[in-house]
Amino acid sequence: MIKDVKITKTEVLSDNWYTLRKISFEYKKKNGEVVSQTREAYDRGNGATILLYNQEKKSVILTRQFRLPTYTNGNETGMMIEACAGLLDQDNAEDCIRRETEEETGYLIQHVKKVFEAYMSPGSVTEILYFFIAAYSHDMKVSEGGGVDHEEENIEVLELPFEEVLEMLRTGEIKDAKTIMLIQHLRLQGIL
Repeated sequence: MIKDVKITKTEVLSDNWYTLRKISFEYKKKNGEVVSQTREAYDRGNGATILLYNQEKKSVILTRQFRLPTYTNGNETGMMIEACAGLLDQDNAEDCIRRETEEETGYLIQHVKKVFEAYMSPGSVTEILYFFIAAYSHDMKVSEGGGVDHEEENIEVLELPFEEVLEMLRTGEIKDAKTIMLIQHLRLQGIL
């Protein structure tokens, strides 16, 4: 912990789904002044995300599903086009993303490549997201995907040409940050 920060009080505001804490702390500014602040931090655990790509077909696998927070913030349908993702739970990031890929997309992948990790909303959420890419082919398809019933997931699997995906970025049809980051990564690295 940085010596210039001292947590003075932590209070749990909610632990209904994940944990929302109110944290009071003292922070030493560059000029030496110590100030007291209070912030809320939402802890939902860490996660992993992956973009599956096929160089031969110049295509990617994405998902579409309903996201309530976007619906309450102006997304008329609440539907989001996203890269496959999930919470780590007790798994390491690689095991998590392999499991989530099979559950959500129906592809059983073996070789994944971690490309980076990022805090997605560091002003209010504790989550670190681990970003992966992996090549896919149709012989890796072992099920229809769509998520698991006990999690009440209703996920549509999309196989899209990469050029169409780039156009969806330009038009704003894809608004999910993790997905945008992975698509840009593929483009910047010249993979597709």
